[in-house]
Amino acid sequence: MGIDPGLNTTGYGVIDFEGVKPRLIEAGVVRSKAKASIESRIDEIYTGVLEVIELHRPTIMALEQLFSHYDRPRTAILMGHARGVICLAAAKSGIEVAHFEPTKVKKVMTGNGRASKAQMQLAVKAHLHLSTVPEPADVADALAIAICGHHLGQGSMMEKLTSR
Repeated sequence: MGIDPGLNTTGYGVIDFEGVKPRLIEAGVVRSKAKASIESRIDEIYTGVLEVIELHRPTIMALEQLFSHYDRPRTAILMGHARGVICLAAAKSGIEVAHFEPTKVKKVMTGNGRASKAQMQLAVKAHLHLSTVPEPADVADALAIAICGHHLGQGSMMEKLTSR
């Protein structure tokens, strides 16, 4: 399961891998009401993510790492609230969380750590053999994070097995 956290819109994507070939199970967004209190908004995110977890029972969650632009620190703070309740939902469900920087996900998916939203949507479309690009971009980002989590997770799993 991949998650692109946001206080307004949290994208999620659940994929399954048969060998190395990914298969889309479900993707969508969890939205919070922009005019609601912060407490209400993070409760909506927590509840929505928990529902997806309970429905699909993923074995791992890949979550976008917190990043900050110096000119917009408030965005990072708000994203931190969303990430916190998403991590809580994973912990309550006994799911391991892997954290990935956005530039790392972009580099894995497109070869360019500064890929645009449109490039990411096209890369996800190609990886999952979809007929159209995933919309909105939050969904494409979540699916990219899930794919990245699988591929990078496999590498670290192999390292653990060969280091014994």
